Amino acid sequence: MALRLRTLLGDHGCTAALKSNAIKSDIVAFDFADYSPTNKGFKPMVREAAFDVSEMAIVTYLMAKSFDKPMVLLPCVVLARFQHPYALYNAKLGNLKPVDLNGKRVGIRSFTTTTGAWLRGILANDYGVDLNSIDWVTFEDAHVAEFEDRSKRAPAGKKIVQMLLDGELDCVLGEKSDQAGLKPLFANAEREEKAWFAKHGVVPINHMIVVSRELASTKPQIVREVFRLLKESAATAGTASPQFTLEEMRRSLQLIVHYSAQQGLIPLAYPVNELFDDLTLTLL
Repeated sequence: MALRLRTLLGDHGCTAALKSNAIKSDIVAFDFADYSPTNKGFKPMVREAAFDVSEMAIVTYLMAKSFDKPMVLLPCVVLARFQHPYALYNAKLGNLKPVDLNGKRVGIRSFTTTTGAWLRGILANDYGVDLNSIDWVTFEDAHVAEFEDRSKRAPAGKKIVQMLLDGELDCVLGEKSDQAGLKPLFANAEREEKAWFAKHGVVPINHMIVVSRELASTKPQIVREVFRLLKESAATAGTASPQFTLEEMRRSLQLIVHYSAQQGLIPLAYPVNELFDDLTLTLL
């Protein structure tokens, strides 16, 4: 009889075949939790070990690792994207460029979001922005309860894009909107992405897959089967799946680890191999 696993997995091109049961296993079956958006399930995974297999934002995983949360990373990317389009400002208040952000009020859903960490890393390292000079305004706490969040919390009931429209924020990160008057902070995001990729050779990873430490330690064959199924599902998706060679994944992980340590989200920059355990390292 197949072992049933409590599973959190979003709807992506690379997961479609697995979630539709087009790809099956004799030894593993999945009970998919219903969270929309998927990131709503990250907090119960981190705080309550709610799932055996879970999609996970990479920065949340790095932070969870720093507090020894019982989960293990699989070398499986399910969501990756360039981050430049996910920053907005209110053009009615005047023109704003990345280099103008010092001392400004910047809103972000949570200070610890992966998109936020990527964008802050880009702003600090490629545009010379002093992240400590910014007045950070947040709307949610971190998935990892132990993290000490020193950002300023928005007043209860306030919405991030509306605060931008009302002039209560100068810029927001992690958002897209077609509201009149809002413009992208990076004026030509596609050009900026190409230049950034030419410089770093990195496609930013957002979400990967984790399994519970208990599953990895007691049922390694099940973890190997989960990984096989995820890979097979991704292969059926073709270009709809994030396409990473091992070296590309390593470069992306190394850079987000660097950014996360730089921003105080984690206490040190872990070597990439240390993000995995003895079992999942064999899957690389």
